[in-house]
Amino acid sequence: MDIDWGWIGDHTDTLTDHALIHLRLALLPVLFGLLISLPLGVLCRRWGWLYPPVLTASNILYAIPSLALFMVFIQYTGLEPATVMIPLTLYSLSVLVPNVVDGLASVSEPVRQAATAMGFGTLRRLLRVELPIAVPIVIAGVRVAAVSSISLVAIGQLVGQGGLGYDIIRGYQLQFQTQIIAASVLIIVLALVTDAVLVIVQRLLTPWARARGRAS
Repeated sequence: MDIDWGWIGDHTDTLTDHALIHLRLALLPVLFGLLISLPLGVLCRRWGWLYPPVLTASNILYAIPSLALFMVFIQYTGLEPATVMIPLTLYSLSVLVPNVVDGLASVSEPVRQAATAMGFGTLRRLLRVELPIAVPIVIAGVRVAAVSSISLVAIGQLVGQGGLGYDIIRGYQLQFQTQIIAASVLIIVLALVTDAVLVIVQRLLTPWARARGRAS
């Protein structure tokens, strides 16, 4: 398989621009999904009857093929970034909501009782005790959602918003493998770098885990 390194060198700026667009289209939906999932997960944990219908709804949405969902939204949002970002936000909920609920469930009852005994109200206990303890499980969900979103964005080029998906489709149209390979490799690199950054974020948000590791 021959790769035209000269073409890659000549199109570095274009590939970089497409990679940045790709990253924005992929990660903003994960951020929006997290902002929705945190309060929704708290409510599901507080009122257990709410969790099954929320989980069922999010799983049904995730089961819908991405291209079909893009086509549904294109009728309302047109050929705009929102056509890709809204479905990706909905997809992220199927991963993030269960992880938020599981993260909160991982907080032991004695820990909650100790926080209450120290005078923590419900909101303060949630923000200062329960969510910090839930961070590793929540971040694990964010990592899965982010990598999945980065891969799905490429399909968005079929509705005019795909970042590096443009190069993949254009490469197929021209039967130019270099463009396809370059875009595919960049998508993999974006996924790996994003995952590594999230691991670092988790370590920064859980300093006690690092201290425990050094002590052992």
